[in-house]
Amino acid sequence: MARFPLLLVAPLALLLAACTQVNVKGDPDAWMRSMSDDATLRVATYNTSLYEDDTGGLIRRLEGADAGARKIASVLQRVRPDVVLLNEFDYDTDGRAADLFQRHYLEVAQPGGGDPLRYPYRYLAPVNTGVPSGLDLDRNGSAGGEGRNRGNDAWGYGLHPGQYGMLVLSKFPIDAEQVRTFQLLKWSALPGARQPKDPKTGEPWYPANVWSQLRLSSKSHWDVPVRTPSGTLHFLVSHPTPPVFDGPEDRNGARNADELRLWSEYLSPGDKPWLCDDRGRCGGLPEGARFVIAGDLNNDPVDGDGRHEAIVELLEHPRVLRYATPRSEGAAEVTAKYAASGIVHRGAPAHATGDFGPKAGTMRLDYVLPSVGFALKDSGVFWPASSSPEAAIADGSDHHLVWVDLDVPAP
Repeated sequence: MARFPLLLVAPLALLLAACTQVNVKGDPDAWMRSMSDDATLRVATYNTSLYEDDTGGLIRRLEGADAGARKIASVLQRVRPDVVLLNEFDYDTDGRAADLFQRHYLEVAQPGGGDPLRYPYRYLAPVNTGVPSGLDLDRNGSAGGEGRNRGNDAWGYGLHPGQYGMLVLSKFPIDAEQVRTFQLLKWSALPGARQPKDPKTGEPWYPANVWSQLRLSSKSHWDVPVRTPSGTLHFLVSHPTPPVFDGPEDRNGARNADELRLWSEYLSPGDKPWLCDDRGRCGGLPEGARFVIAGDLNNDPVDGDGRHEAIVELLEHPRVLRYATPRSEGAAEVTAKYAASGIVHRGAPAHATGDFGPKAGTMRLDYVLPSVGFALKDSGVFWPASSSPEAAIADGSDHHLVWVDLDVPAP
């Protein structure tokens, strides 16, 4: 995939002192003065599969010459997004993994990649995965335990705090003081929450004292304001739980659907005193604010185990731009192979964003959804055909990077 020339960014240095503090050396407005009258903003999402089951495991991987991380960096160097969400990037309090990935991978020309790539700004924060709840969430008779039992009883499934975390990288300044996170929002606070039910009895699957404490987001939901040449872009990012790995009560399917509905509620008009972020600020996104929703949303519009009405509702929200679905030759090729072996899906083959093995096949799980008010120039999925030389770097994850190009004339 060819990368069109992007905006010039003046030299800036970033120190991430804490999860919500961004310190910049030099002139923070120099990049804006260097903009041409019209420019393209490329926004992307990429589930990188950069996670480990042990605390600090990703740091140790990145301290070496990790082959998977090099492929992920190669893809980013080829596509060169201006703002990108990385899903499944383990969080650590000091941002050590993010430092290593930036300096040792992105800023070094990788085989099959492009020129070194530098992001002066980034945002990362705690997530719910792996954080012990102290509750018996899987109803196996005990809270916590070892291995999968411990993960099932965390606020979001994970074997250590921060596993499957999120990382936002940006070429433009992030307004860290205005970031909103919804890590702690209670599931029961969502009006009309899909409370899981025991299909045999029809009774709530979670006891009342557990339901009242459950958090909605399996990782977190972030509204990250980015100062682009045309004004503030609200980067709305998340990674809802997969709607599988449960039982007939479909608790993960219900949670996935309501994690998606949180964004629909965030965009919809009306007072929302229940919609309070982790700092206590309540309400949704102001009318007229521009945004891009991004992430591995773990729900295909027609295929797989998700409650498809939730993703369709988001795709069809009045504030979400309607545009042709991103596509790739690689997705069409792999989907055709699965169809030949008997795994037939209803979705358009070229629209898939990942290959999830012989049981699930390919699906569209990763999304970049701009708001109305943007003019779309182009979009795509970095999933080259197997005959392309680029295919050698495209298998660093079971997901593929999705990108959109937006026309952002300078104000």
